Parts: sequence; C-alpha cells; structure tokens
Amino acid sequence: MRDWRGRLLRALGIEAAEAGQVAAGFTMFLCLFAAYFLLRPVRETMGVAGGVDNLQWLFTGTFVATLLAFPLYGAVARRVPTRAILPLVFGFFAFNLVCFALALWRWPGHIGLARAFYIWLSVFNLIAISLAWSVLVDNFSATQAKRTFGLCAAGASVGGMLGPLLAVALVGPIGHAGLLLASAALLLASTVAAGTIRRDAAPAAAPREALGGNPFQGAIDVARSPYLLGIACFMVLLATVSTFLYVEQARLIDLRFPDRADQTRVFGTLDALVQTLSVLGQVFITGRVARRLGLGVLLVAVPLVTVGGFLWLALAPGFAVLAVVMVLRRAGEYAFVRPGREMLYSVLSPSAKYQAKQFNDTVVYRGADAVSAWLKTALDTLTQQPAVAMIGGAACALLWAVNGGWLARRQRALASKLNRCSQISCGRRLG
Repeated sequence: MRDWRGRLLRALGIEAAEAGQVAAGFTMFLCLFAAYFLLRPVRETMGVAGGVDNLQWLFTGTFVATLLAFPLYGAVARRVPTRAILPLVFGFFAFNLVCFALALWRWPGHIGLARAFYIWLSVFNLIAISLAWSVLVDNFSATQAKRTFGLCAAGASVGGMLGPLLAVALVGPIGHAGLLLASAALLLASTVAAGTIRRDAAPAAAPREALGGNPFQGAIDVARSPYLLGIACFMVLLATVSTFLYVEQARLIDLRFPDRADQTRVFGTLDALVQTLSVLGQVFITGRVARRLGLGVLLVAVPLVTVGGFLWLALAPGFAVLAVVMVLRRAGEYAFVRPGREMLYSVLSPSAKYQAKQFNDTVVYRGADAVSAWLKTALDTLTQQPAVAMIGGAACALLWAVNGGWLARRQRALASKLNRCSQISCGRRLG
C-alpha cells in the first residue's frame, strides 16, 4: 500500500508531507467551482434575457458593485484574523444565494432580478475565487507552488465539469432557484476544506493576526509597487481579451439558440468541455511545465495561442469557430494562466496576498471588463464588422504575452532574493 502511495506521489510530483494539504486544496476548489459553475449557465441565460445589447451596462453595473464591495472586503481583512476571512465571506455569499433563491421562486421571470443576479454572481466569482487562492498562496512556499498549484487547480476543473453537468441535468426538475440552493451548500463545503488547509499548515506559513491597514490598503500597495502594477496590467489585458470573446459569444448564441433552456444547455456544455481539458492539463502538464520550463511558459503560451484564435475569427467568423477558440483559451487559462498568475504572489507579503491581490482580481479586472465591453460595442456599432474587434483583440493578446514574460522574470528575481534572505536569517539563528 505504501509503495503504491509513494509511486502516486512521485507521479504527481509532490512530497508526502504535502499530500494532505494538496487534497484539501483540491477539495476546496472542487466545491467552490462546482458552486460557481452550477450558477454560471443561469447567469449567462439571465444576461441574454436582459438583452444582448445591454451587456455593456451589466458589465458597468458589475464594476460599480465591485467598487462598493472592495472597501467592505478590505474592512473585514484588516480587522479579523486571516483564518476567519474566508469563512465570513463565504458564509455571507451563501446567505445571499438563499435570498436570491426565494426571490426567484416568487418572481421567476423578473428582468430586474435577472440583472441583479447577473451582477451579483459576477462580483461573487472574482472575490470568492481570489480569496480561495489567497488561502492557498498563504500556505505554500514559492517552491511548493510550482509542484502543487496545478494539482489544487485541478479540483477547480473537476468542480467546473461537475457544476455545468448538474446545471444541465437539474435545471428542468428543480429550476433556477433550486440550483441556487445547491450552490450555497457546495460553498459551505468549500469553507470546511479551506479550514483543513490552514490546520495542516506550518505555523510560520499560516499567520493568524489581522492584517491592519485601511479598507483601501490593497489599492495603495498596488500603486506603490511596479511589480504589483505589472500584475494589474496583466489583469487588464486578460479581462479585455476575455470580454471581447464573451460579448461575441453572447451575440452568436442569442442568434443561434433563442430558447432559454437551450441557451443554458449550450453554456453548460461549453463549460464542461473547458473543464475536461483543464483538468487533464492541470494534473499532467502544469506542474511539469512550471518546474522544467519555468513560470514564463505558463504566462506566455496561452496569450500567444489567443492571438491566433482572434485572427482565425477575423477571417472565419461563426459560432463553431468561436466555440473552439473559447474552449481552448479558457482551458488554457485554467490550466496555465491561473496557476501561473497566482504563483506571482507567492513571493509577496500576507498583505499583498489578501488585499493587493483582491484589488487586482476584482476592481482592476472588473474595471477592464466594463471598459472593454463598451469598446467592443463601439467597434461593432461604428464598423459593422466584427472582424475589426477581433483584430483589436489579437493586438491585446500580444501585449498580454509580452507583459507575462516580464512578470515571470521579475518573480524569478524576487524569489531568488527571498531565498537569500531566508538563508541569511537561518544562518543567524543557527549562529
């Protein structure tokens, strides 16, 4: 039995002492992403119901809601111990889901409610996922991150596969309101798994004190650090590329599939394909690429592939081509880009991991979402040629690749400096 376990650990590239934490990280992401992707097809259907021509307003509303949520999150992060941040935030979101479920039972076709839920879920997913990664980054060293983050992220992909399949299977029997209650239960299960990660962590890797500062500390830290500003630029370009493709997807699906249930099934099927490819990459490729080829490959490969995808869409626009590009880009993001960009924070302070990271992952990302949605709408309106926006997307993806390469080099330099400082500190203690 031990030989079998040892062979499995060697095949996965992790050490025996890390196995429990990796399993807990896998479970945390599985439950969180199952909760989110159970709701994602519902959100997309409600976004279409609110009018494809109004998506830029939904993106703007999401950005405004994010601006309001950020200082509230900052107030929590500065006052409570780090171990309590995730349970408080996830518990609040689960309560929100119960309230939305009751409202949907009472007013199932209300357009205002559909738009409110769309905005809420768009804020929830960034805050919740970013916070889960903060817990992971806070409990694994930079060296461990290269070995373990791909495997933990595989839980996200398994959850991402499970969620859409549950949505497709259950939307008929229990309706949209029932899906929201199921999601709330999964979110609470994710909270339990996150607690296990902290319990298994070394005391030095799991600070328990409150972070202090002010509710806007994350924004202040980003403004003062060229490295964090570089990550913010990475988020802007990522959001721009994603939004251009997202708006085009909504337009084409609205034309091709007018029935709401069909739309939910299409969105769910695309999500299931994305997560199937993602989990294969995360388990068998991500860790090996990070260890052997370096962080730069994780941050640059997908943007370069996306450049080709945009150019393909410019030459051959259509739903089938868009579906292929969306699946490949999103699968690459989950398998390569997401673990890679989280590794960028592994060399930073706890404040950066919980506050600056939230600012970049929420306010910066959603601000870029809103601006790029209006830009895509303006390009389509003025030119009447979707290919123009696709060429613009290709240019953004190219800049994204260049930025990713620079960040990988800076992270490597900061990791080397951190290791040298740790060795000096250890030498002083031993002396």
